[in-house]
Amino acid sequence: MKRALISVSDKTGIVEFARKLVEQGVEIISTGGTAKKLIDNGVEVIGISDVTGFPECLDGRVKTLHPNIHAGLLAMRSNEEHMKQLEELNVTPIDLVVVNLYPFKQTILKEGVTREEAIENIDIGGPTMLRSAAKNFQDVAVVVDPEDYETVLRELKENNEISYETKFYLCSKVFEHTSHYDTLIANYMRKQRKAEDFPETISMTYEKVQDMRYGENPHQKAAFYKEVGNTKGCLTNAIQLHGKALSFNNINDTNGALELLKEFDEPTVVGCKHANPCGVGSADNIYDAYLKAYKADPVSIFGGIIVANREIDKMTAEEINKIFVEIVVAPSYSKEALEVLTKKKNIRVLTLDNILQKQPSTAYDFKKVSGGLLIQTIDNELLPEDIQVVTKTQPTKEQMEDLKFAWKVVKFAKSNGIAIGKDKMSLGVGPGQVNRIWACKQAISHAIEHLGEDALKGSSLASDAFFPFSDCVEEAAKAGIKCIIQPGGSIRDNESIEACDKYGIAMVFTGMRHFRH
Repeated sequence: MKRALISVSDKTGIVEFARKLVEQGVEIISTGGTAKKLIDNGVEVIGISDVTGFPECLDGRVKTLHPNIHAGLLAMRSNEEHMKQLEELNVTPIDLVVVNLYPFKQTILKEGVTREEAIENIDIGGPTMLRSAAKNFQDVAVVVDPEDYETVLRELKENNEISYETKFYLCSKVFEHTSHYDTLIANYMRKQRKAEDFPETISMTYEKVQDMRYGENPHQKAAFYKEVGNTKGCLTNAIQLHGKALSFNNINDTNGALELLKEFDEPTVVGCKHANPCGVGSADNIYDAYLKAYKADPVSIFGGIIVANREIDKMTAEEINKIFVEIVVAPSYSKEALEVLTKKKNIRVLTLDNILQKQPSTAYDFKKVSGGLLIQTIDNELLPEDIQVVTKTQPTKEQMEDLKFAWKVVKFAKSNGIAIGKDKMSLGVGPGQVNRIWACKQAISHAIEHLGEDALKGSSLASDAFFPFSDCVEEAAKAGIKCIIQPGGSIRDNESIEACDKYGIAMVFTGMRHFRH
């Protein structure tokens, strides 16, 4: 290895790396700020203009886009004609390229960044050099990640060259790096033009948060990735204060609980099990909200997940510690509460700022299917303005509040889903059934099992989709439920309305459903 080209935005470790290359007899070509940093630290450098015979120009926009650079990168050493042409053109081969790109991601994540600033941080020469070097990887080693400096130096010291296997590994990292970079640019441009349609092709990029011990089951491998951009209020931004690492299922279940929590402004606690709400309570303070959530289903919440939208105090922490829970997430904890919770080894305690912040309605929701991907905008709505009371009996103001509470809960239960609520407390949830009457019976039976028959008297029931028959109304009437909220839209709506009128039940049609599959 005789010649290296170094041009980096992230200068972590670059001086020491370049110095050791020089010690091994490698000649360094460099550009702009990188050249200055190396020279200032005593590393001998050949300026890029001395190689190209052309000055850096246009505020540095043109530096390395020159045949003397790219011929030196792309010439195949085993091709006699290539090497003959290099000699005729007086071009020296380049054996190592060390490049990382303008900080486009860091630029667009800054508050108040302008489009002009973002565009000026789109690297042109860097990706071009990387692609040239990576295409010719058998002859040119190319490094984009400072973490790989040590590997390169070790192999050079031990073998005076970099192995084919390492060069191919470095090459593959280049194309991952440039693909990520280009996707960030494409997605930024798309947002800038405020495109609302779904494009003919779509590229997405995510950054790894952590490897998981396993996936949904121990025989599956898994990792956790995060989106690049504004993810305030998302689980990817949570800080873990205590406990072992989250599992694949922990993350999936906690995310579902957090999305439900975001529907509530008042102090609220959501208990969740297997991505379904099992207990939800709202109150004037977080302690009473927790007691409601726990009381709603003290069996299912065991081993489940608890999320809260207010600081956890000592009294609430002591109640939580009376049972085993996997995870607690809250915006903050009092010092005393944290001392209580961390006494248990196996509980994970997380804090999350902006816990009530929702993603914008333009955000995407993805569902992987074999050989493809389903994409939709996220379900950020709750109720339309023009909900309609379709029965003779009108809900009272208090009953309407119960209906809205139950509607929030059922929105985040798997379909077919039924949720029953009263006095800002879930009484029973029937999620994920293959028919609606089973979900209805399940919600009612859970409420009776944990709270007794009297708890259902005067309660409100929410269904995530319309009633195809009047059977759910019949079951509700037998349980003493007095209000129902559902989308409406069945050809048999009249049967359900007539049944409600028969039993003096108020029914509200939303005209909006919330399937969750």
